[in-house]
Amino acid sequence: MKQVFFADDAPKPGGAYSHAVRAGDVIYLAGQTPHDPQTREQPEGFEEQARLAFRNLEAVARAAGASLADAVRVGVYLRDMGDFAVMNEVFAEFVPKPSPVRTTVQSDLPGFAIEVDAVLYVGT
Repeated sequence: MKQVFFADDAPKPGGAYSHAVRAGDVIYLAGQTPHDPQTREQPEGFEEQARLAFRNLEAVARAAGASLADAVRVGVYLRDMGDFAVMNEVFAEFVPKPSPVRTTVQSDLPGFAIEVDAVLYVGT
């Protein structure tokens, strides 16, 4: 059985997908971008965009009854790999240790600098 979640305090999905889906003890979080949940605007600088993307991901995790402390995998998509060091610092602020596995790739993002998704494990 799968259960679908939407977060009121994250931007509404921009397409036909859910914010999060739980299947058993695993929760899959859709990619979150640096858009304000109410205005859909985004901050100017990369560091601010990264923080907002992670805050949105955190909001989706919370809506599904979990947190980023439950992350077993995080995917980070950067428009510019030159932002990697700053992203890594912001990542450490939002995702506590022990660190999950992570993949970071350069991506042709449409008008924003970062997107993040995650897989959470909430079993006992």
